[in-house]
Amino acid sequence: MIDLAGRVAVVTGGGGGIGSAICRRLATLGASVVVVVAERLERAEGLVVSLPGDGHLAVRARVDESAEVAELASVVAAYGRLDVLVNAAGVTRPVAHADLAALDDELIDRIFRVNWRGSFATIRAFQTMLAGGDGGVVVNISSVAAVTGLGSNVAYCASKAAIDSMTRSLARALAPAIRIVSVSPGWVEGEYAASMPREILDRQTAATPLGRLATPGDVADAVEAALMLRVTTGSIIPVDGGRPLGI
Repeated sequence: MIDLAGRVAVVTGGGGGIGSAICRRLATLGASVVVVVAERLERAEGLVVSLPGDGHLAVRARVDESAEVAELASVVAAYGRLDVLVNAAGVTRPVAHADLAALDDELIDRIFRVNWRGSFATIRAFQTMLAGGDGGVVVNISSVAAVTGLGSNVAYCASKAAIDSMTRSLARALAPAIRIVSVSPGWVEGEYAASMPREILDRQTAATPLGRLATPGDVADAVEAALMLRVTTGSIIPVDGGRPLGI
């Protein structure tokens, strides 16, 4: 385990299953965690109360709204430092890949606005803070869909591929002050998976060499590993049970 005592972390999408697991892990490691949610602030506040340690805060901010990202940056600036940024905010909706008409412009724009532009916007807003001190780490939550092209819809897959490309580009551009890594899960047990028909999950599990879906804790493990790997940047860390091997 690494010691994050005295460090500050921001987790966008911190109220979701994956995001909340990451928040708990970072708090357990000693960080003060700013839990950022687009809605359901009360749920995030409940999470904050349950976290070990102190200095935690729940904040409502939509990452695709520039004014709210700027306000978020002002809130975090009060801590005087930022060491870890985890971009876990994301949206999607199931649309059959062959049904091109159903993937309307509004949904496409929203997916890219939140998933890609939102991640870029937070990195841009926190660049100076992350580059201070010992240097910061950005962890972008991507998806195996970026590699396989299999996911909730075509735009979602493309947005996650764009996140991985951004990870590589900014890792080069912002080094050595800031390290940037993508964590790329496959199917993860949680609310979204629970909303899917059981036969879909069974097919995904059967096609995964390790024979199981990831858990939010598995994703948090990978985030912790990214923080520990001090000479790793621009890399994509899979948390997919070998799913690309089973296509």
